[in-house]
Amino acid sequence: MTVARILAEKGGSVVTMAPNRTIDEAIHLLAEKRIGALVVGDAQGHVIGILSERDVMRALATEGAAALDRPVSHYMTEKVVTCTRRTTIEDVMETMTNGRFRHLPVVEEGHLVGVVSIGDVVARRIAAVEAEHQAMRDYITMA
Repeated sequence: MTVARILAEKGGSVVTMAPNRTIDEAIHLLAEKRIGALVVGDAQGHVIGILSERDVMRALATEGAAALDRPVSHYMTEKVVTCTRRTTIEDVMETMTNGRFRHLPVVEEGHLVGVVSIGDVVARRIAAVEAEHQAMRDYITMA
């Protein structure tokens, strides 16, 4: 299975934020949308960073309440690892595990086309394993 299939099932909608918005605004958007990360993008749709809950916690631990008024660009991860629609779920799992992150923007031709989360990957992987187990049970009972 590839990222394209995940995006076909869940859609390509991505919550993004401009780099000049504040951490306070980011926290409220994360809570409102019930998500764990925001892609930080420019006006042309290019990914320039990602801000995760972990980034927010580090900002607050380091600077306290003063962090709330600082721009997202100050705390976002700038070297964003991405994938494409052709990337396999196995490659996504390996990338997330090795990088120790839970969100992977999907970028093609320099533009953001979606985001895959660890929850998306795990849900599809569990479904595939369950289907394999059912096929094996069906095979055994027919023999």
